[in-house]
This record gives sequence, structure tokens and C-alpha cells, in this order.
Amino acid sequence: MSGNWPRLRVAEWMDTRDTLHMWTQIVGKIRMAHAPLVNHWWEVALYVSPRGLTTSPIPYADGVFDLEFDFVEHRLLARTSAGESRAVALEPKSVADFYGEVMAALEALRVPTTIRPVPNEVEVAIPFAEDITHASYDGDAAQRFWRQLIQVDRVFGVYRSHFVGKSSPVHFFWGAMDLACTRFSGRTAPPHPGGAPNCADWVMTEGYSQELASCGFWPGGGEEGAFYAYAYPEPPGYAEHAVGPGTAEYRRDLGEFVLPYEAVADSADPDRTLLEFLDSSYAAAATLADWDRGFLEDDPQRLRKHLR
Repeated sequence: MSGNWPRLRVAEWMDTRDTLHMWTQIVGKIRMAHAPLVNHWWEVALYVSPRGLTTSPIPYADGVFDLEFDFVEHRLLARTSAGESRAVALEPKSVADFYGEVMAALEALRVPTTIRPVPNEVEVAIPFAEDITHASYDGDAAQRFWRQLIQVDRVFGVYRSHFVGKSSPVHFFWGAMDLACTRFSGRTAPPHPGGAPNCADWVMTEGYSQELASCGFWPGGGEEGAFYAYAYPEPPGYAEHAVGPGTAEYRRDLGEFVLPYEAVADSADPDRTLLEFLDSSYAAAATLADWDRGFLEDDPQRLRKHLR
């Protein structure tokens, strides 16, 4: 059953990963420049698509446009509701070149856009127009990463279906390059202290304005990437709470539970293994923080009785 969970060692594609990270930041900032604010910055995220990663429709004037990383044909496709499109090749090229080509494509589509052209949430923030350091693109690795995201997105969707309280979509945050899903208790949270590199503290305050339990996957933290789960604010006893499977552990340096991707892909039933991690880490947060679980959770099969 593990055959559909692609294998990709982080060390094998680190240069491509870091270049693609900057490319997704450019595209995400374009969405942010045009989309109305949604709580917790949900308006800036990207989504897994049948071809790669997409912005979904972005409003502009009296129409919409979108941007999609196509990891099948290896191009970034920009499309408008006026029926026009432009493509930027995904190939070995610098961030500076990619940035220039994308902005030129938007100009050609009559969607001129201004963004803050500096990356966020990275220790070394080279302005996009000056970044010739990141210039790698291994198409096979990028495609395998996308296929990892497909599997994660699918299982996260099952996990999300059990919760009827406020929940984020399953979405890709380009700041840290992770696919995430967050549940909320309905209560406010203390102001987040911030501290993310090259990211204003008020950005984090908005993102963590309400009590939450979050999970995600990112291409780091393990030999083949890692799943994570955390609570904000973290309730007493959270780090010591039992979370499955046995390969999961609480990382005090991160303040998160971490499960290596390879532990999921190597298991006899990857879906069940990942859901065990998601469900048990959520249960740790919700139980210790006294969430109203009876109100917030429900059976995702509850409508089947009406279809008999």
C-alpha cells in the first residue's frame, strides 16, 4: 500500500527545494497583493491541484486570474478570465530570472502587480531581483514532491472531515513551504511573541490570534521530510502526552510533535499511520486544553442514513 507514497530524500533535492521555495513565495505574494484579507492569512496560501500547486482564482478588476505550478509539463501558467494566458518555463534558472519573467507575464496579461520583493521566514533573505544564488530545478524531484503533497492532501482531507468547528482548508503556506491544516477551539489566544526570521511579529500575531491545534508536512526535519503537530498556546502536559505511532516524538527545540515521512511511507498502511498521528496529536491538545469536543467533532458519514 506504500507504493503511492513517493520517496524523495531531502539531501537529494535541497538546491531545487530552496529554489522552488523562493518561486512559491513570489507567486504567493502575487496572490496576497490582490486577494482580500482572510483571517490567519488564509488568502495567501496555495493549493494542491491535479497538475501541481495553484493559487486558485484571484480577483482583479472585474475578473479573476490564477497562477499554477504545473509539475507535469514543468511550467508556471498564468491565466485570466478574459481567456488569455502566459507560461513561464520551470527549468534551471535563477530566482532573479524567474521573478522577472513572472512579472513580465502579468504585465502582458494586463494584471500589473507590485509585491514586497523579499522572502519571508528564511534566515537569509535575498531580494528576488538580486537572487542568483538559488538557480536549481530538478523536474523529477519537483514532481515527486508534488506527488507527496497529493497523498498528504488526501489524508489531511479525511482528517479535516471529522471536525465541524472552525478549520482551515488544507493549504500550502509558502512562508515555511509546508502543507497544513489547523483546527480552532473557538477561543482567543494570547498574543503570539513572533520571532520568525524576516517576518514582522504582527504577521504571526494575526496567524495565531485564536487557540488552535495545527498539523502539517514540510520537506525538512527528517531524511525524507516530516509531519508535525503543535498547539498554540501549548497546554500543560502536552509534550509528555502519548502520541502515536511509536516513531513520533516531541521535539523540544521545535515545540512540536514530529513524525518522519519515511515512517509513514514504510508502514503497511500509510494512511492509517498518518491518521493515527493526526488524531492523537489533536486529541492531546483538545483534551488537555479542555476543548468542547462534543460540539466541535462529528461523524463525517452522518449523511449516509439519508441516502439509504
